[in-house]
Amino acid sequence: MGDLQQQEQGSEVAVSRSLGGGSNRITAINVEGGSTSTPQQSFPVNQTKRFVHSDGDEKPGWRKFLSYVGPGFLVSLAYLDPGNLETDLQAGANHGYELLWVVLIGLIFALIIQSLAANLGVSTGKHLSELCKAEYPKWVKYCLWLLAEIAVIAADIPEVIGTAFGLNILFKIPVWAGVLCTGLSTLLLLSLQRYGVRKLELLIAILVFVMAGCFFGEMSHVNPPASGVIKGMFVPKLAGQGATADAIALLGALVMPHNLFLHSALVLSRKVPKSVHGVNDACRYFLIESGFALFVAFLINVAVVSVSGTACFANNLSDDDHRRCNDLNLNSASFLLQNVLGKSSSTLYAIALLASGQSSTITGTYAGQFIMQGFLDLKMKKWLRNLMTRCIAITPSLIVSIIGGSQGAGRLIIIASMILSFELPFALIPLLKFSSSSTKMGPYKNSIIIIVISWILGIGIIGINIYYLSTAFVDWLIHNDLPKVGNVFIGIIVFPLMIIYIIAIIYLTFRKDTVVTYIEPEKNVESDTQTWMESGLPKPDDSFQTDVVPYRQDLADIPLPK
Repeated sequence: MGDLQQQEQGSEVAVSRSLGGGSNRITAINVEGGSTSTPQQSFPVNQTKRFVHSDGDEKPGWRKFLSYVGPGFLVSLAYLDPGNLETDLQAGANHGYELLWVVLIGLIFALIIQSLAANLGVSTGKHLSELCKAEYPKWVKYCLWLLAEIAVIAADIPEVIGTAFGLNILFKIPVWAGVLCTGLSTLLLLSLQRYGVRKLELLIAILVFVMAGCFFGEMSHVNPPASGVIKGMFVPKLAGQGATADAIALLGALVMPHNLFLHSALVLSRKVPKSVHGVNDACRYFLIESGFALFVAFLINVAVVSVSGTACFANNLSDDDHRRCNDLNLNSASFLLQNVLGKSSSTLYAIALLASGQSSTITGTYAGQFIMQGFLDLKMKKWLRNLMTRCIAITPSLIVSIIGGSQGAGRLIIIASMILSFELPFALIPLLKFSSSSTKMGPYKNSIIIIVISWILGIGIIGINIYYLSTAFVDWLIHNDLPKVGNVFIGIIVFPLMIIYIIAIIYLTFRKDTVVTYIEPEKNVESDTQTWMESGLPKPDDSFQTDVVPYRQDLADIPLPK
């Protein structure tokens, strides 16, 4: 026994234990490096090395990295959706380049939080909604599911309407008809996944670079001064009327609740080597890939703000275009660019808007199905779940576009953005708690430094959103045209709801985790089993394999009916 205890201070070998639902838990057992003989058979040192390091570990670094590329680009679309583009357009029209530093800080925040979501999925074998289902009481679970579904619908509204606006600009299709086309085309594009999730990820990456090409083309038209762009990016400034509100809107629109559920699920479609080294490599590669994708998203956001700022601060701006700049939205921006820069610029903008909206609706549908599967574990055909999620999401956009036209659809985007700001804590707080919990992550939990930084960022973002929502509501109460009795009635309803909202945030923040999903290594095992575990060698005449964690097939493909 003394020898065995000494052997436990060496290198680490990973062992998998099933948690159900198709996921696998990775636990670490310390063993001594080097060769060891089992009672039945001896193994050479080089065979031990081949076993501990699987074939995937022996790939060159760039080949291993490419096998993890994909989820980051799908996630980056949340920072390129039409709702973000409209916020960028308004920030540029009102303040020129002065708020670019907010975009930079927001994307850094987003990278940190998204990396936590990816690490949670890789380390636990379950995504965020599945862990919420396991951890919280039934009534809390259903409330979180309902809020997550509303968040998906709210996120999908700007995407559907933005696509419809792009179709309207390019082909003069009515907005309501464009909403219907968006729903059908999204289902058609999702059918690509029956050929593998990598094909769909490649399509999304192409659409992201199409957006980049279009907006960089716009920048070449307007040719903004490099000094002004760089100064706005690195010199914080909040000058002018409404600068604080616009900065809060920019920051609040960057981190979306459904994106946290999405990222933690997408990483489970990859085969991760079952070792401490393999898990750490996967987390690092997902961080690098997300960083690259979000850097591209950052450049696109900078291009949108720069184009809008240059066009609206032009010296030869007409009175009509000046009025458009004061109330800029996705639809009026095309007319502004056409008048200032020419018809080709308006066409480039429409193509970029179409790519943004269409690709974002695909990821929104993805997020909806992961949320439904995780919280409810519904036993329905995956294509049917896809269809149901898509129909629920496009219904509000279709109704408003038919009744209110393009103007009503534009107002709906603002309402959807406020809903997302309201819902963010109910996804962000569980993520921060689970990723910092030893009961969920075991030895892979966040370090003290990451815990402090992530909670500061999380509390800051939640505080900004609450401030934005409360001030917007109070401002609306003061300036609306309703009679005083109506305002009092609305206040009686809304203010208690705000108190409940704050209590719910406090509950999620300070509730102690009670469910342990991390499985500790077994201590009492038979001596021969203990020996082959510690030596890192396969047990003779045993089919048990420990080279690769079985990945989540249910998340890797969504077959449509044949």
